Amino acid sequence: MRVVIVVFATLLSASALWPQDSSDKTSERDREAQESSSRDTRVDISPPKGDAKNHPDSKSAVAGLAPAANPSDVLEFHPWNPMKAMKDVEVGDFYFKRKNYRAALDRYKDALYWKENDAVASFRLAVCQDKLGDKAEAKKYYEQYLKILPEGPFAKDAHASLDRLAKAQ
Repeated sequence: MRVVIVVFATLLSASALWPQDSSDKTSERDREAQESSSRDTRVDISPPKGDAKNHPDSKSAVAGLAPAANPSDVLEFHPWNPMKAMKDVEVGDFYFKRKNYRAALDRYKDALYWKENDAVASFRLAVCQDKLGDKAEAKKYYEQYLKILPEGPFAKDAHASLDRLAKAQ
């Protein structure tokens, strides 16, 4: 058994001493380096031939847009995360049940930040505004709710609140 191990170890050490064929690795590295710095491999972003002819009105469609200071800048970015919005509505409901209308109001606003045109958040925000005495904002959010869901589950309440707010003025 010892003889087999010694022979095997001798073969392994002998193979480590044999010269490796490194020319394949070197030529591969040289080829990769030449490709990455070559002008031939750059991406062409010019419009295709006949683009202006095939889409004659495309320039007029974007003519009214203001040019960005830096063309690579994003002109507008608005986050959208319905899961965060749902959680904000849930926490807002928690505060609302405890009659902490200011905290509920902030959470409903956060929900509308994460998901614009959320009907439930709009309605509950309107109720909070109404409870806090800001009638103009309450009216705005009741109307927003009715715009989103005219026949929704809170539509009757929204109409009744709008009528009540109109009579109060």
